[in-house]
Amino acid sequence: MNDSSEQRRGIQGNMVTMQWAAAGRLAVAPGKGRLARGLTQVGIAACLALTSASAWADFARLGALQNQGFAISAEARMLDSGEVLASIDAERELTPASVTKAYLAAATLDRFGPQHRFTSQFVTSGSVQEGVLYGDLVFEGGGDPSLTTENLWRLVQRLQQAGVHRVEGSLVVSQWRFGPVTCITSDRCNAQQRVTNAYSAPLSSAGVNFGNWCATVAPSAAGEPARVTLCDGQTSMITIDNQVVTRPANSGTEISAERITDERGDVLRVSGQISTNAAARDVYRGVSDAAEASAEVISSMLNQAGVAVSQPWQVSSTRPPSSAQRLAAVDGQPLQEILLRLMNYSNNYMADMLALNLVDGPQAQLRQAGAEIENFVSQFPGHGPVTLYSGSGLTTENSTSAHGVTVLLEEMFHRTALFPSYVAAFQSPANGVMRFIRRGSSTFQNSVMIKTGTLNQPVTVRALGGYFRTAQGRWGVFSVLVNGTSSTPYLSWSEVLDPLSLDMDAMILAN
Repeated sequence: MNDSSEQRRGIQGNMVTMQWAAAGRLAVAPGKGRLARGLTQVGIAACLALTSASAWADFARLGALQNQGFAISAEARMLDSGEVLASIDAERELTPASVTKAYLAAATLDRFGPQHRFTSQFVTSGSVQEGVLYGDLVFEGGGDPSLTTENLWRLVQRLQQAGVHRVEGSLVVSQWRFGPVTCITSDRCNAQQRVTNAYSAPLSSAGVNFGNWCATVAPSAAGEPARVTLCDGQTSMITIDNQVVTRPANSGTEISAERITDERGDVLRVSGQISTNAAARDVYRGVSDAAEASAEVISSMLNQAGVAVSQPWQVSSTRPPSSAQRLAAVDGQPLQEILLRLMNYSNNYMADMLALNLVDGPQAQLRQAGAEIENFVSQFPGHGPVTLYSGSGLTTENSTSAHGVTVLLEEMFHRTALFPSYVAAFQSPANGVMRFIRRGSSTFQNSVMIKTGTLNQPVTVRALGGYFRTAQGRWGVFSVLVNGTSSTPYLSWSEVLDPLSLDMDAMILAN
């Protein structure tokens, strides 16, 4: 965390005040009665000020949300002494939404380590003779949450370097680790036919580009249709229904998109307008089948690279035989980098992909992944009950308590080898990529690191948990879970963060 100059001056001022308070408790030095009495008075005043600050360092402002019918579980405590600074029904189990990702990050760091990389590869049970592969070319998905077309281009290049220029067989995309993963949330289930967002993408260990189609929309001449192409190359992998019109300069740009699936397969329908002087825009929408989309992308890349494949592509959930030879492989990003993106952008696709990797054995499902995280948490004394149906937090069945979250955070704080990678994935409000968290005083914004969680259906959830540093440099942990009901009003983040920041300010300055 970066302290602002204002905060540093505040910390220095508090240190001087404490030194004066200590001086006030010393015996009066001979010949210095007036000065010593003055120091004593300053010391007493400083002590009273600190005592007063401690007295109102609680969750009183945040707790006012209970009067509106919201359920709250909250806790803040110091890590060196264990002192509880503030608490509201700390052991009450509520829905944590994306604070679930704090559990996921901890479990995966514990299992794999910060430098672990997921490997995707081409394998075959056939033979290569004079540049021809006699047999199927199998893409074995490694469950890499960060796999993109950039990785796939490198993989195809390495296949060429291995001497393969033609395949007398099929491209087979193997999702034996997990996929197709049964949808257990309405957004992912509905997305099998139609989707207007990127986060509802289906899951597969062979998925690429976060389970999304990407299209680039660029202007043409005024009055003409815009130019819309797929981001991953000029080859037409899916149907694009281009309804975007180019307007004169400075007319404004408004683009909407949806992916529908019909007898043509996936169709990306893009509508709206773009000005002639506007920059090109990229739009992302979830695919209907992650493994099939990967097959389309890889097939297109092989074709563009001049690697001919004689038979149509296939998707398989069968594990390649152990005797299959590796032809080419590519490693993804280190886990600590995956977590940084996953946590900062609260990427649900990456989270659930990563969680599924915790399951040993083929055809993993989300509830199994959640159970693996539960097993990891069960070793923490005093945590209490936790239920996780997913690693993303999209599942409303997930539940934990504020006390449980702080126990998790404390456990990771004491894991010296893992803590730097863990805490780095949390956001400082002062520098947060999510703008809604940039609230509160300089003290709050520069003294906490948080992970937030948001749900609006079927009820409102606003949750967060993380670490804080006090004015004296001490470490603390805190968590706040706010859940609504069908009868409670919508709750904006400002209605949670504004009172919370004031409550936390008092705790930070008093300790």
